[in-house]
Amino acid sequence: MQAPLIGICRHRLSVDGAGVTTLVAFHGCPLHCQYCLNSQCLKPDGIWRTLTPQDVMTYLQKDDLYFRATGGGVCFGGGEPLLRSDFIYELCKLMPTEWSVTIETSLNVPQHHVKSVMPLVRQWIIDVKDMNPNIYRAYTGIDNARVKDNLCLLEHDEAIIRLPHIPDYNTPADIAASRKELEAMGFQHFDEFEYQVK
Repeated sequence: MQAPLIGICRHRLSVDGAGVTTLVAFHGCPLHCQYCLNSQCLKPDGIWRTLTPQDVMTYLQKDDLYFRATGGGVCFGGGEPLLRSDFIYELCKLMPTEWSVTIETSLNVPQHHVKSVMPLVRQWIIDVKDMNPNIYRAYTGIDNARVKDNLCLLEHDEAIIRLPHIPDYNTPADIAASRKELEAMGFQHFDEFEYQVK
């Protein structure tokens, strides 16, 4: 089994979950966001390397001491990491159970991808964009029905919901409406911020 990656970034602190983390970023994404932060994940020539789970483990185990000492571990991002749920599952079988696993995702994937890794994940960082279907579709190019269905699967305490202000797409009132809808679903932890568009 192999997966295309756009990079592996070590020694990240307090940005991808607790403690010191390593970000494993996958190539490929179902969205086509207007202000994509990792546009190489959609480009055919954007692949850094194609690796096996054992190859990635070789990178990760260099920081075993940091992970154990700080309660950190691995964050899977991208692109959309859940498109590689089988790879993540196999890699997690190689990892010490003391390492934390975080997934940074849009959740816009078929539900079986979420279910297959749920028992392994300590924290979810979910970039919902906006809960309004029309705003979401205008910004990403696709529908957000899968996002809403997948949110219903997750434990609320384990999720941080990102609610960005996206210039020209949503307003503070839209963000407030999204937050109200998510709070009604039981979510309590939010990260609200504004995209910096040049």
